Amino acid sequence: MPVLDTLAKQASRLATDVQLSLKRARLEGERRLLQRQHRQTLEELGERVYELVRAGKLPEGGLGPELSAVESKLMEIQAKLSEIESLRLDDEGAPGGGDGGPDAAFPMVDRASDAGGGGGVSGGGPGPGWEAAERFFKRGS
Repeated sequence: MPVLDTLAKQASRLATDVQLSLKRARLEGERRLLQRQHRQTLEELGERVYELVRAGKLPEGGLGPELSAVESKLMEIQAKLSEIESLRLDDEGAPGGGDGGPDAAFPMVDRASDAGGGGGVSGGGPGPGWEAAERFFKRGS
């Protein structure tokens, strides 16, 4: 029965390899989780230090370059928010309303009847932009 013995040894070796791989994968997952937790605590520490320095409760010390980098990024974020708000206001003033709602990217879909609980498209059909789309695609056929 040497064939059965060989098969049994191979199966045992395979089972050991699988168990080792599973253990390695579990440990790697735990390591990644710990790294994410570490980054999160560093982020919280950085935010707290920034608040304390700006409040004057902690001396700036050697943190000058890092603090100016943080403030630079905050100014960039504020500029982007202003730009977004400007675009939103421009969109509202444009013909067609531009309500900035969830379907603003899909103006051909008319969701007016959704507010009434109908759950469908107004008039039971497609919105006003669909006719133009159908003409375009029929012309290209």
